[in-house]
Amino acid sequence: QEQLVESGGGLVQPGRSLRLSCARSGFTLDSYNIGWFRQAPWQEREWVSCISSKDGSTYFADSVKGRFNIFRDNAKVYLQMNVLRPEDTGTYYCAAVRGYFACKDYVKYDYWGQGTQVTVSS
Repeated sequence: QEQLVESGGGLVQPGRSLRLSCARSGFTLDSYNIGWFRQAPWQEREWVSCISSKDGSTYFADSVKGRFNIFRDNAKVYLQMNVLRPEDTGTYYCAAVRGYFACKDYVKYDYWGQGTQVTVSS
């Protein structure tokens, strides 16, 4: 089954940084539009960021703007998370779609990962 793989999660203290990676086994992601989402326990899935395959445009949720960055190389897409806060805790998922810049529209994505856990706590 075609699937994405996230990595880089972990337990970190408030104010520290983590970098998440998103990859697709056996394929590069350079032609895919990618979104990052997160879900905390007992909460709805929340869109975090997205990056366009066409021109590299990036967008961020207000809650992470100025602290998170999204970028890509030929093989992977990364979510750089700085100045982490306890409210950033959750399972982070990447999603991919080709040909349509879905961004926040999670139902438009074709591929999803299993998620990587991020816990921000002192």
